[in-house]
Amino acid sequence: MKLTLDNPSTVAAPFGDRFAHVARLDLDGGALLILSGQIAVDDDGEVYAPGDIAAQTERIFDIIGGILSAHGATFADVLHVRTFMTNLDDLPGYASVRRRFFPGTPPASTTVEVSRLFRPGALLEVEVTAATRTPSR
Repeated sequence: MKLTLDNPSTVAAPFGDRFAHVARLDLDGGALLILSGQIAVDDDGEVYAPGDIAAQTERIFDIIGGILSAHGATFADVLHVRTFMTNLDDLPGYASVRRRFFPGTPPASTTVEVSRLFRPGALLEVEVTAATRTPSR
């Protein structure tokens, strides 16, 4: 086994380099990718589209797609999605965007409501776990 903590150049660096975007655990025949929670931020780290659940969801899944791609994975490789929302009344807007990224059988999922996220204006945070057969880099 080999563990790699990575911040791929395909996405903006985490805030203040406080964490890695992905922990990659290389195993025989593939790798397990555990992504840190992502919020909707632009390339300068500012909250993207405050108050717009659909736009924030789209941005988050674009960021997640960039991280997955940097490790040879796609949304088809996602095993589990964990979502933290500040208002579950926004669930229909989130779900309509999310369905586009998982058109077939969706992965396992957990969605919870939280009182707030660490950045004002962020409506949700999404983390995923994926498995890929891509050899170590």
